[in-house]
Amino acid sequence: DHTPTVWYASNGDRLGTYRGHNGALWSCDVSCHSTRLITGSADQTAKLWDVQTGRELFTFRFVAPARSVDFAIGDHLAVITTDSFMGKTPTAQVKRIAEDLQDQTEESALVISGITGRINRAVWGPGNRTIITAGEDATIRIWDSETGKLLKESDKEAGHQKAISSLSKSLDWSHFLTGSLDKSAKLWDARTLTLIKTYVTELPVNAVDMSPTLDNVCSSI
Repeated sequence: DHTPTVWYASNGDRLGTYRGHNGALWSCDVSCHSTRLITGSADQTAKLWDVQTGRELFTFRFVAPARSVDFAIGDHLAVITTDSFMGKTPTAQVKRIAEDLQDQTEESALVISGITGRINRAVWGPGNRTIITAGEDATIRIWDSETGKLLKESDKEAGHQKAISSLSKSLDWSHFLTGSLDKSAKLWDARTLTLIKTYVTELPVNAVDMSPTLDNVCSSI
């Protein structure tokens, strides 16, 4: 639907909503101190919100749907991906997040392009030094977050064989987990892109996540 919602973790009751998007919501992330929320939507915008009040703080406008959003360590940067749309190629764009909203702009600090197929997820790597992308072409890529240079790609034989639907990183940013339509989830080293383990399922994997204590993984099929 069009409405991000916040819930009590203890009992599942709804606490409040964030109203302002006009298209499906595909991704969200919360700042480390839970003061700001960022959301990506099919309405070709990503929005910043005040978590406590639900007030819309700023809107980033794009020429294509905003598929994925992720705050960097420190919450001063965010990476937002846009879909291919009306001849526009998919991108991963870095936006600066200002402390003072009067200083906030829509200008991109970095634009990564040249990927074939939709980028379903982009996240920051360890120390904000890299950006990790994954999507329809079944390839995981690690990029230099300063220059946009491609640093590593997943091995075509060891990696996923169909579109990657989900990517989730560990709490310490050392590892990440991917889920794919090839009926598998894979655990990777975030620095070296080394495949650590493959989890085989009976159905395509729609979503994955990792336990904060790093002793369990969860997949949704």
